[in-house]
Amino acid sequence: MKSSDTPTTNVSAHRRIIVIGGVAAGMSAASQAKRREPGADVIVFERGPYISYGACGMPYNVMDPQRRIDDLVVLTPERAINDRGIDLRVRHEAIGLDLPSQRVTVKNLETGAVTDEPFDALVLATGASAIHLPLPGMDLPGIVVLRELTDGGRLKKLLASKPKRAIVLGGGFIAMEMCHALTERGLEVQVLEKLPHILSGWSEETVKLVLEELGRHGVEVHTGVEVTGAEAGPDGRVAAVVTRQGSYPADLVLQAVGIRPNAMLAADAGLRIGETGAIWVNQFQQTSHPAVWAGGDCAEAYHRLLRKNAWIPLGTTANKQGRIAGANAVGLHQRFAGIVGTSGFRVFDLELARSGLSANQAEAEGFEPATVTVRQSSRAHSYPGSSPIQVTLVADIPSGILLGGEIAGREGAALRINVLAAALASHMTVSDLQGLDLVYAPPFAPVWDPILVAANQLIKKVRTQEIRP
Repeated sequence: MKSSDTPTTNVSAHRRIIVIGGVAAGMSAASQAKRREPGADVIVFERGPYISYGACGMPYNVMDPQRRIDDLVVLTPERAINDRGIDLRVRHEAIGLDLPSQRVTVKNLETGAVTDEPFDALVLATGASAIHLPLPGMDLPGIVVLRELTDGGRLKKLLASKPKRAIVLGGGFIAMEMCHALTERGLEVQVLEKLPHILSGWSEETVKLVLEELGRHGVEVHTGVEVTGAEAGPDGRVAAVVTRQGSYPADLVLQAVGIRPNAMLAADAGLRIGETGAIWVNQFQQTSHPAVWAGGDCAEAYHRLLRKNAWIPLGTTANKQGRIAGANAVGLHQRFAGIVGTSGFRVFDLELARSGLSANQAEAEGFEPATVTVRQSSRAHSYPGSSPIQVTLVADIPSGILLGGEIAGREGAALRINVLAAALASHMTVSDLQGLDLVYAPPFAPVWDPILVAANQLIKKVRTQEIRP
């Protein structure tokens, strides 16, 4: 690493540690700091009413009208205070940060009181916010986002009023999961996507499978559609989404057009912001100020393939980064190994996962990519119940280094991506992947696992084919 990436930590123990944000990264940081330094005062300010919840589970919670949205809460404020000794303050928002004096200005959202809070160490875990389209009518009742747990509660309340037609704006994997959830709740669902295709960054072959799955369940997908606003009905609620291509009736609209990092507090204080728009950190989760760390969706993460920072916000990364930030805030020197960009989702009966770079991303980063896509059985041919699994692999032609992959299928698909994630993190070549000793048993996989079949095809397109010892 560069010298600027070397951790610089006060040799004396930090006595007052403030964490801004109380969900994945924030509570991981606070818990770790308190565990490592039990005598420290660890204070968490969270602007919402909930902490430590599984936001990724909201689409599945929405499917079940009987489940409470707070079933997704992993840790309650009471347990954090009583069991972990953390000074937790919900409904408190950090509105200012003075780095020279090492103080945070905090507003109590219940009383309006404003206080200045000194710190010896600070962890920023401010997360990310859903993008709200700045268009006429997009604030009408019946139009929602799905980012925080309170958003999920609002959506479930809307669904209790029995809407009939839903429009999902956006074509990412949250949009796909919500197509599934809303269809399960009995709504007619349409997707409006501005780009020429859904699932930006995924391969054409994978997108085709998703479109087929959506079509089988009655979800209509309209791409190349530019939304210009929304219109209200006689009751004042949303009645239609207006586009340049025409009007689409709906009584429920979900905006799922993306998120952006909550980096304004850091930027206003003078902390370095990365090229991605998220807070720059080194591999010790330290920001450009030696007493401030950051992690989770507000921060960048070191990408092991690109060997530079990237912004790929996921709950797994947030928990790991928060844990390291909290440990280092009390004087440790733990390093975050980095990411390779692994994610997955399910839409109806189709499992999808990816890791690493797509061919387009690889080319944009200066690689010379080759790609293959194969479809193979998930189990041995003699074992009943098998289904096709589609594997797409990307590699660098001159070096033979594996760059990425996607897997799609009806069973055993998503978790197979972990093989590729491990291979990418280890900088394996295609020949290394081809030689892996993967499990074979008729109920789980054929003799030639679909990943190995794909590697056998991709090896023909790269120049370096030696298997490393």
